[in-house]
Amino acid sequence: MTRYEELTQNLAPEEMILNMGPQHPSTHGVLRLELITDGEIVKEVIPHLGYLHRCFEKHAENLTMQQTIPFTDRMDYLASMNNSHAWVMGVERMMGIDQDIPKRIEYIRVLVCELNRIASHLIAIGTYGIDIGAFTPFLWCFRDREHIMNMLEWASGARMLYNYIWVGGLFYDLPVGFEERCREFVNYFKPKLTELDELLTENQIFISRTANVGVLPLDVAINYGCSGPMLRGSGLKWDLRRVDAYSVYPELEFDIPVGKGAMGTVGDCWDRYKVRVDEIVESVRIIEQCLNRLQHELKRTPDFDPRAKQPKKIIPKAQDFYIRAENPKGELGFYFICDGRSEIPKRVKARGPSFNNLSVLPEISRNVLIADLIATIGSIDIVLGEVDR
Repeated sequence: MTRYEELTQNLAPEEMILNMGPQHPSTHGVLRLELITDGEIVKEVIPHLGYLHRCFEKHAENLTMQQTIPFTDRMDYLASMNNSHAWVMGVERMMGIDQDIPKRIEYIRVLVCELNRIASHLIAIGTYGIDIGAFTPFLWCFRDREHIMNMLEWASGARMLYNYIWVGGLFYDLPVGFEERCREFVNYFKPKLTELDELLTENQIFISRTANVGVLPLDVAINYGCSGPMLRGSGLKWDLRRVDAYSVYPELEFDIPVGKGAMGTVGDCWDRYKVRVDEIVESVRIIEQCLNRLQHELKRTPDFDPRAKQPKKIIPKAQDFYIRAENPKGELGFYFICDGRSEIPKRVKARGPSFNNLSVLPEISRNVLIADLIATIGSIDIVLGEVDR
């Protein structure tokens, strides 16, 4: 008898099965959770996946590495720039051209990725507030995210699925005036972020709903392969932008926020929320540094070609290669198997952070109230396109 059969076929008289999703708004997409409940108490959570299967890995094994970039955008579709950045870095390292990429291109990549990180975290915070019953933060977050969407659309032509970061460079250089408008956004956004922080962070109702709820101990987080704000919220200072020191992140100054149990227990829902708020502050710092470099040291020149280093054919030598990067939700990794003869990889395996982060949900949701389960799911910040891939 499987674990699922054991849980669902041997119910106690007072227990019942309750389906939450796949249409339930608080499951953040088409996620179905089968709950075994005793009144308002959740005894077990059984996740059911596969409602939003993107077929990403099969696409990657039938298209060239450049053609696959639009499909990476559709995994975590709230952080498309970060997805394509990880993919492109892996291909460039396999090709041995990663050291040849001009600094201007690297700084533009980091700039748009950090803008996308802020946009992703704003959705995480706004929807988390509405899950718990706070409507105003949702409106504020989407209002400010709209400015980022407009800038990324100006740069790439798209609002969510960008196809902007290419192997060997970029689709196009930043539009004239982009840096100035981006700096205007930063100056506008700083006080707005302070207002948002004051609205939720020390709100007594919000604290009551999130502190000491959904506590994820550090050893459990590590054993389940959690990463990103989930792992840092449990107290571990682990950020691949520092650990792997990829792109131009080693040249930039920023801190790594971690959960400290300020309102409850280290690793609770409030800590995970606060880590995301603090990461937005750090992303703003990174953006300002990128703008300074782009405006003063790496100025645009008439002969600058963002596609100059793009190979005509992308055929890496035969190898197995793994690349990882720090996405807004955690470690996004791609494992390549190349035969050295074809532009199409023999095998690609995607490691999505949302999948690993979601896998810990049954472990931290036993014997909690259904309302607290909603708070826990929202604090994980999942995107089902990345869970199912």
